[in-house]
Amino acid sequence: MAAKFLRQPRLARGFTSRAVDGLSGAIGNTPLVRSHRLSEKTGCRIYGKAEFQNPGGSVKDRAALGVIEDAEARGRLKPGGTVVEGTAGNTGIGLAHVCRAKGYRCVIFMPDSQSQEKIDLLRMLGAEVHPVPAVAYENPKNYNHQARDFANTIPNAIWTDQFDNTANAEAHYRSTGPEIWEQTGGDLDGFVAATGTGGTLAGVGRYLKEKSDGNTQIWLADPPGSVLHSYVTSGGKLKERSGGSITEGIGQGRITNNLGTFVNHLSGAFHIPDEKSITMVYDLLDTEGLYLGASSALNVVAAVELAQKLGPGKSIATILCDGAYRYQSRLFSKKWLQSKGLADAIPDHLRKYAVLD
Repeated sequence: MAAKFLRQPRLARGFTSRAVDGLSGAIGNTPLVRSHRLSEKTGCRIYGKAEFQNPGGSVKDRAALGVIEDAEARGRLKPGGTVVEGTAGNTGIGLAHVCRAKGYRCVIFMPDSQSQEKIDLLRMLGAEVHPVPAVAYENPKNYNHQARDFANTIPNAIWTDQFDNTANAEAHYRSTGPEIWEQTGGDLDGFVAATGTGGTLAGVGRYLKEKSDGNTQIWLADPPGSVLHSYVTSGGKLKERSGGSITEGIGQGRITNNLGTFVNHLSGAFHIPDEKSITMVYDLLDTEGLYLGASSALNVVAAVELAQKLGPGKSIATILCDGAYRYQSRLFSKKWLQSKGLADAIPDHLRKYAVLD
């Protein structure tokens, strides 16, 4: 596990002013997008960090690059080595991109419940993909444990351990947090985001808390089936996980090492039902032209709720994790939404976007 990151914060890449060095240089410095309609609705300034504009298409590109560079700096990963991870998709896609750019073999273990688009893309990027049954973390057959065990069987290999390797959170402390602070001119009252590994929320939250002298509130957004909302609102009581959500890659049944670096400094938490996330997926497409996945939509729902909680005139930021392209066979399928009991979550005037049978 990483303790302190070995490099100073990366400078903004200035994508309109100069070239960058390869794929790694293209990760980060994404735009901060102001939502006109939601800002008007709440009387606040609602911002979304457009992480879908990273070269691998998601916020997880930052963690992928961060854990690999940390392993290189520590001498744990040498040329020609193998990178192994257990992931629900986007971290694996980020790792596959970075591994191709750096010449590493990439092996991914993932739950077989994930969208086919993600599995296909990983294989197209040259990764070896092992879909395994989706079982609880406590089960030795959990995809994370299988990734760890596989990495231990081959030389010059690392298990990047995205959930508990705090190089993940440090990558966001060095890049995402400073970018948001700079892009808002330090005028930021609240930041809210969902968490899977905890890296984004912990890294961004720690940076914003430090820079604002504790004035920027940091909130957690949580989907059904996760225990984190109850953990935060109960003052630290961890209950058994139950239920589930249509969102992928977020929610958790434990406090990861990444989240553990910051969880006690959270201002609060929101529980966001799947119905609200689906409604926001369609609403953002129709009113903002933003084609986003369900986790991004959940974050925006939470940003609106935080704005309503803090009151007019505030500035709120969240993470637009990825686009809807990797989930379109589900999110825009009438049959799939009906099977999940979510078809009625789409307002009548937006049903025209559910074009798949």
